[in-house]
Amino acid sequence: QVQLVESGGGLVQAGGSLRLSCAASGRTFSDYAMGWFRQAPGKEREFVARISWSRGSSTYYAELVKGRFTISRDNAKNTVSLQMNDLKPEDTAVYYCAARYFSGTYNSEDYKYWGQGTQVTVSS
Repeated sequence: QVQLVESGGGLVQAGGSLRLSCAASGRTFSDYAMGWFRQAPGKEREFVARISWSRGSSTYYAELVKGRFTISRDNAKNTVSLQMNDLKPEDTAVYYCAARYFSGTYNSEDYKYWGQGTQVTVSS
């Protein structure tokens, strides 16, 4: 079992930045690929970014956030972060971190463990 707790959401103006964090507990954190997903009202949950297991040497991003968001992990602290810069109103959503044993994917259904989500609101 892996428990995930997100933090760092909030209200920010367009063009601003936020840093989301996800604290993990329960299993060997480095064995899990980590992903960030988001869900806006009335929309399906969508992939945002993911980072490979172990040292996190591979990262992947949705086209909509590429160049603006950066995912990273700190295995010593059992955390994964999402640095979000140049935020846009369309980034408004509940952001979730998720864990999948060993290899990550772009599909939310492949992830077994989820946090409760943190709200990000970007005003225009």
